[in-house]
Amino acid sequence: MSKQQIKIDFMGARRIAAMLSIIVVLVSLASLALRGIEFGPDFTSGTSVRLSFSESVPLDVIGASLEQAGYEDAVVVNFGSDRDIRVLLPLDPSVEAVSEAEQAALTGAAIADLLQVVGNAEVSLLGSDYVSAKVGEELAEQGGLGLLVALGITMLYIAMRFQFKFSVGAVVALAHDLIITLGIFSLSGIEFNLNTLAAMLAIIGYSLNDTIVVSDRIRENFRALRKTSPVDTVNISLNQTLGRTLITSFTTLLVLFSILLIGGESTQGFAIALIIGVIVGTYSSIYVASNVIIFMNVTREDLLVPVKEGAEEDGTP
Repeated sequence: MSKQQIKIDFMGARRIAAMLSIIVVLVSLASLALRGIEFGPDFTSGTSVRLSFSESVPLDVIGASLEQAGYEDAVVVNFGSDRDIRVLLPLDPSVEAVSEAEQAALTGAAIADLLQVVGNAEVSLLGSDYVSAKVGEELAEQGGLGLLVALGITMLYIAMRFQFKFSVGAVVALAHDLIITLGIFSLSGIEFNLNTLAAMLAIIGYSLNDTIVVSDRIRENFRALRKTSPVDTVNISLNQTLGRTLITSFTTLLVLFSILLIGGESTQGFAIALIIGVIVGTYSSIYVASNVIIFMNVTREDLLVPVKEGAEEDGTP
C-alpha cells in the first residue's frame, strides 16, 4: 500500500481536530461547573403525575394555574398525544419520605392540588411516581460510579486485546464523548433523567464498538505495512473502515431521529443523548482515539506477536 491509497488525509488535520476537541471539552466542563445539569424528578425530590383528558388541554393554562397554586417550578408537557399530559411537581428537597405511607401521602397531596387546578375538566389519572431527595442523590452517585466502572473495564479490555497505548486512546475518546454530551445537556438546559443516563451507557458501547473496529484495522496494517509511516498507516486504516463507520452511524441515526420525532416526551432525552453520542462518537473514533495513538508513538514493534523461545531454531511457526 502507498500514499496513493490514502483518499482522505484525516491525520493531516489532526492538530486542528485536537485543538477543536480540547476547546469543546473545556467549554463543556466549564458549563457543567457553572451551570450544572437540569436533573429531572428521577434525581430530585418531586412527583411525576400522568393525566389523560377527554379533549386537548392548553398547557400554558395548566402551568399558570399550578404557579398560582404554589408550584412555581412545575413542568407541564404532552406525551403520546395532545390530550395526555405529564406534570412534574417539585417538592421541598428537605422533606424525606421514610416509609411507603409517607410517600403515598406526599404523592396524594400533589395529585389533589393538581386536580383542583384542572377543576371540572374530565380527566383520568394514568399514574404517578414519587422520588425523594435522598433517593435521587443515590441514583446520581450510582450512575456516575457506573460510568467510571465502565470506562475502567473498557481500558482493561482494550489493553488486553490490543495494547496499552490503544486502551488510553479508547478511554480518552469515550471520556471525550461523555463530557461533550453532558456539556450540551448543560448548555441547552435539557432535562437529565434515568432514560438519559441509560443513553450515556449506550454511548459507551456504541463508541467503543466503532473504536475497536478502527483499532483492529490499524493493528493489522501496522504489522503488514513495513515501510509506511505511522501517520500514513493510520490514514490508510481510517479510509478502509470509513464506509462501514458512515453506514453504521447513518442507519443508527435514522432510528434515533424516528424515536425523537414519534416517541413522545418520555423518550426525548434518551434519543437526544444518543444522537449527540453517535455523531461525537463517530468523530472521536477517527480523530481522538487515532490521534492519541500517534501522540503516544505507537510503532510496529509494539504490535508484533511475540515469538516463542526456540521457535526459529526448530522451525516452529
